[in-house]
Amino acid sequence: MGSIDLDKPRYDQSTYSGRAKHFLLLTNPLNILASDKELDEAKKIVNEFRRTRKMPAGYDEDKLWEKKYLYDSAFHPDTGEKMFVLGRMAAQAPMNTLITGGMITFYKTTPATIFWQWINQTFNAVVNYTNRSGDAPISTKQLFASYCAACGGALGTALYLNSKVKNMKPLYARLVPFAAVCGANFINIPMMRSSELLNGTPVFTADGQRVGESKRAARLGIGLVCISRVLMAVPGMTLTPVITNIATRRGMFCKYPLAVIPFQLTLVGLCVTFATPLCCALFEQKASLSVASLEPELQEVVKKKYPKVKEVYFNKGL
Repeated sequence: MGSIDLDKPRYDQSTYSGRAKHFLLLTNPLNILASDKELDEAKKIVNEFRRTRKMPAGYDEDKLWEKKYLYDSAFHPDTGEKMFVLGRMAAQAPMNTLITGGMITFYKTTPATIFWQWINQTFNAVVNYTNRSGDAPISTKQLFASYCAACGGALGTALYLNSKVKNMKPLYARLVPFAAVCGANFINIPMMRSSELLNGTPVFTADGQRVGESKRAARLGIGLVCISRVLMAVPGMTLTPVITNIATRRGMFCKYPLAVIPFQLTLVGLCVTFATPLCCALFEQKASLSVASLEPELQEVVKKKYPKVKEVYFNKGL
């Protein structure tokens, strides 16, 4: 069993194709259907193999990895806690299909814009908090303040953009939700992970020795997540409005106007199902930072304790 290392992903994370395969399994929407009993069983199997290095009875390599990916989809990599089901990346495709469908379908009135942006940012806040990096706790007060700031920023962006496109072509109005989501991501993610920005995220040597907490690593990780999340939204929130606009101009929905809703939901569903893992794979989950880029006090720690170390590693979050 020496070739199986459950502390690392199954596929080579130095290549995009390897990361894509990894995240396709990790974000599989079917993972959220697993019961607590199945998740606990997967955790037991993974921990047992790590401890004994022996293949559990009735298991082969493929079945063991299947349990490992189910485990990874539900348990936080730093804290080991079972994550809230709607905050798991496996819930991204079904939840974003419904929410994005709502945002690009009901965008014409202010109440509808407020409602769907609030729903979207509440969901994003849950996802961002659930998939934060590090193991430091965040107070309820700080969490509530971050949530209010994230939602307020997103709603303000959406309402401002809506006011600017009232007299423009319908396509521009259809794209307002995407622009609002882009702006909101750069508010929501840092706010919901503000504890990392204030206190730093844990950084480690290549062999897993904890060096300390770095705010610079936190800023890098959060920046990378912001980029991948915006790109994740691009297909569903830009292609869908463009295709729907073309279909509407050609009279596809004249006879059955409500058919536009399942039409858009189908397009969004296809887009987010594949965009989620493919955009998560843009950057390595285990990000690296040169020692020279760390805070001076951490550089000193590394020089004293690990003189040969040139890079440190950290979980950038998702």
